[in-house]
Order: sequence, then structure tokens, then C-alpha cells
Amino acid sequence: MTKLPRKPSKSLLSEAEAPVRSRPRKKRDPTQHQLTLDPMPARIDPCLALLKARPPKGPQWAFEVKWDGYRLAVHIEPKGVRILTRGGHDWTARFPAILAAAKRLPVSTAILDGEAVVFDELGRSDFGKLQQSLGGRGGNRLSPEAVMMTFDLLYFDGHDLMETELTARRHLLEGLVPAGGEEAIRLSEEIEADGETLLRIACEHGLEGIIAKDRNSTYRSGRGGDWLKIKCIQSDGFAIVGYQRSGSAFGNIGALLLAARKGDDLIYVGHVGTGFKADEAMKLRATMDRIKVAKPAVKYSGGRKNLIWIKPKLVAEIEYRAWTHDGKLRHPSYKGLRDAADSAAVYSFE
Repeated sequence: MTKLPRKPSKSLLSEAEAPVRSRPRKKRDPTQHQLTLDPMPARIDPCLALLKARPPKGPQWAFEVKWDGYRLAVHIEPKGVRILTRGGHDWTARFPAILAAAKRLPVSTAILDGEAVVFDELGRSDFGKLQQSLGGRGGNRLSPEAVMMTFDLLYFDGHDLMETELTARRHLLEGLVPAGGEEAIRLSEEIEADGETLLRIACEHGLEGIIAKDRNSTYRSGRGGDWLKIKCIQSDGFAIVGYQRSGSAFGNIGALLLAARKGDDLIYVGHVGTGFKADEAMKLRATMDRIKVAKPAVKYSGGRKNLIWIKPKLVAEIEYRAWTHDGKLRHPSYKGLRDAADSAAVYSFE
């Protein structure tokens, strides 16, 4: 005979009308936009372009203008907007127009990748003008005229896009920052052209060069080769190891003595005596005189007189046409000092 089930010793509810309740949950962290979505990174190391002599070929490559300025990441967060330099420094207050434009974007959370630039009278990005607007290297001025040319979207409304291919990231970016805008945050537009043709046109218009990006690539920090840069005129960072004193030159600087890296060592790669402006030269001279040393950081046998050696702490941006057969810069011109906030790198021989 089948036994009837035993009655429970206790009612499932302590009272007949009492509602069923789960245990109380912890309160939601108000600083998190949505806990169910991807957490927003505090900072992302940028993807960097690898220097190449010629543009790549193939339908997978997208092309843009190369902008000459400071790399920035704009973080739009529930608690406000942060503007970070390539080296992770918070320069939110120094770009008031970019900050105001970021607050007007129709998005609750986002990370935009781009370049802060100041344009010359012909509409070309001018690194020297950007530095002047910020008060020079180490200055602390605001730059209300700086514009951010935006070329990537790494986080969007609670979603991490770094593992998403470039084509999809660009599609979302173009919906957020439309082409042809006049705001302080503008779209760096893709240009439908053959790479060789675009490079020729860019050089004819006095631009620095072009950028090529693999349409199928995800966003990878560092110089992995998914992004390439092709320059009209070579421009790189070189360590200043000394200067030649001259009573007839701006700031009494006859020439700067430059060095590049080779392995763990610095090697002398020539001097530059053009491109200086009077006010910049005076500031540069004062900066160098604070870090003078008795012995050079490189082997030098150039035969120049009145040389002052300094610690190799300053990185100068130098334009040049090519390299000579003995490893010296050909037709160099001084563009300015790179700021530590922009993670200034010294040219390195492979």
C-alpha cells in the first residue's frame, strides 16, 4: 500500500499571508553606470602607428590625414569628463573647448581617441602653435583654440569596443561625431583614395603625412603594425645632449647637438641650427643651462667650439629630409620640445 507523504513539520511561511522574500541585496554602486555591462577602463594605453616608407596596398587599409599635435583620450563618465594625455596626465582643465564639446555629445559613457591640434591659417595642424597656446614645454596655460580630431571610439554606452573590429568602431564613432562638424571635437574622416595618391596630395598641401589602418583590426595598445604612418617629411624625437654657444643667434644658441638611441646607448646624429624663434630660444637656453654637465653623454668628434653639454633629458622634435651615409641627419629643422606628458620618445635605430 502506498504511503501518503508526510506533512511538513513546518509551514514554508511563518505566517499564512506573509510574502515570499529573498535576502536583501547590497546597494548598487552609484559610480558604476550599469553593473551588468562592461566596466569602464580608468585608462587605456593608445594604439600607436608604425613608421613606414610607403603606403600599404589592399582593400583592408583605410586612410586618414596624419595630425600633428598631442594624443588625447576623452573619458565621458557618469561623474564627469576627463581628458588624458598619452602619458596618462589629466589635462582636462587645459582644453576648455574640448571639455565643453565632450559634455554636449549625446552619450552617457564613452572613451574617444584622438589628437589635440591647433590649425594654421591654411587649415593645417601646427605643432608649434599648439605648444605656444599651452605656454610651451612645461607651461600651464589653457588652450581654448585647441580642437580634438577624433579617430576612434574605445568605449560606448557601457560597452568595451577594444575587441571590436575597426570598421564597426568607426561606424559608431561617425554616429556620435558626424563628419564636417565645427565643434571642438571633430571627426578625422576616412579618405577614399589610393594610398600613394593620397600621400602625394597630402605632401603637395604641406601636410605631415597620412595614416593607414587595417579595417579588420581590433584595438591593441602599442606599436603592433595595425596602424601605419607614412610621412612627407621625416619628423622624429631626438635627445638634446648639448648646444653650441653663439652671441649672434637667438637665445645664444648656435646649434643643438642631437642624439638617437642604439640599444642602451645614445649616439650622436648631428646638429640643428634652424627653426628657432626668439622667445622660444630664450626659454630653451634657460632650461638647458639648468642641466649642464661637464662630460657629454655621447662620443663626439665634430670639431665644433664653444660647446655646452647637458643631461639628455630634453627631447626635440626635428624635421629632416633623410640620413647621410655616416648616420647624420640631412637638412634638419627644429620644431619644438616634446612634452613628457606626450610620452616623448627618442628615435631608436633598429
